[in-house]
Amino acid sequence: MKKSKIELEYNLKSPSLNAVWIAVGTPAGMSEWFADQVVAETDRLYSFFWEENKQQAKLIALKPHNYIRFQWLEDEQTDVFFEIRLTVNELTNEMVLHITDFVLDTEKEDAILVWNKQIEIMQRKNGLYFFYK
Repeated sequence: MKKSKIELEYNLKSPSLNAVWIAVGTPAGMSEWFADQVVAETDRLYSFFWEENKQQAKLIALKPHNYIRFQWLEDEQTDVFFEIRLTVNELTNEMVLHITDFVLDTEKEDAILVWNKQIEIMQRKNGLYFFYK
C-alpha cells in the first residue's frame, strides 16, 4: 500500500537549541518521548522498542542541531522516511520543530494524534514549551 506524506510543525517558545536537539537527535533523548527505548546498534542502524515490539530503522541523514532522518527497514527500496527537523527564525529567534512522516491514508488522522501526543510527552519530560501550528 502506498504511503502519503504528512508534515507537522510545532512552535517552540524559548528553549535552548541544544536541549531540543538532545531530545530529538539522540537515542537517550528519543527514549524519553518517542519510544520506550532507542538503541544505536551501529552508526546507521537503530532499534526502537515499544513494550514487547521492536522496530529497526536506518539513519539515512543527520545534521546535528538541524535534522535527523530515519527509514524503517520495512520501507527500504522506497522513498518513505521520517524526519525531525529544527529551524530557527533569525528575526524572532523562535524555533520550529518540523515532523515529516509517511503513513497510509487510512491511518493519517491517527498518526497525527500520535505525533501530537509524543510531542506533548517530550514537552513534559524536558520542560519545553510547544505551540501547535
